Amino acid sequence: MTYCVGLKMRAGLVMLSDTRTNAGVDNISTYRKTTLWGRPGKSVLCLTAAGNLAITQAVVNRLRRGLEDGRHLDDAPDMVSAAEIVGESIRAVHRADGPALEAHDTAFNVTFLLGGQIRGGEIRLFQIYSAGNFIEAMSDTHYLQIGEHKYGKPILDRVMGPETRIHDAIKLAMISMDSTLRSNLSVGMPIDLTVIRTDTFEYDIERRIDETDPYFLSIRQRWSEALRAAYLDLPDPEW
Repeated sequence: MTYCVGLKMRAGLVMLSDTRTNAGVDNISTYRKTTLWGRPGKSVLCLTAAGNLAITQAVVNRLRRGLEDGRHLDDAPDMVSAAEIVGESIRAVHRADGPALEAHDTAFNVTFLLGGQIRGGEIRLFQIYSAGNFIEAMSDTHYLQIGEHKYGKPILDRVMGPETRIHDAIKLAMISMDSTLRSNLSVGMPIDLTVIRTDTFEYDIERRIDETDPYFLSIRQRWSEALRAAYLDLPDPEW
């Protein structure tokens, strides 16, 4: 299982992914699920992946080589074209590996979040499915999640909005991830944080956060304490 989340606001984009993969309780590994693309001053792209690890790695490797028609993610003219390139790479892997997976009763299971900005366009965030089609985070949807999303969703629904500051979005992503880590053992540390500020065309933050990170530990402790305090402050039922 995986948890990846992308938060989009006017100020920029915050993306966070875990690194745990497992094929049973006694076969747990750590793999980076975030891949970065771009050209300094022109484009900045962040891709996070959930699903079958072999499939996600095959898609990323195809993206690194480029499509058969010569298109490369680094050279995409706009974010929609970039999402289409990822979608076509997924379909290419499905054409190559889908029949063999089906013969072994293995589902073709993969989902990506693609966020970033290409010069001349706005910062955008997409969720790309195993069929290669995609949706975009629009004015009424300020975040997207893939993988084990249900535990980290409530805080985002209550707080996230277009005017959220970058540093507040980082805190929200951390709380969302911590809620998921506490409730599902198949999601695990370390986690990878990527921050892109609007119109800078560079990565503002690229950081791997492990179990000893002081800031993450502070967020975890203070959020737990705040929840307990809020719970204790609620009035008793009158009936």
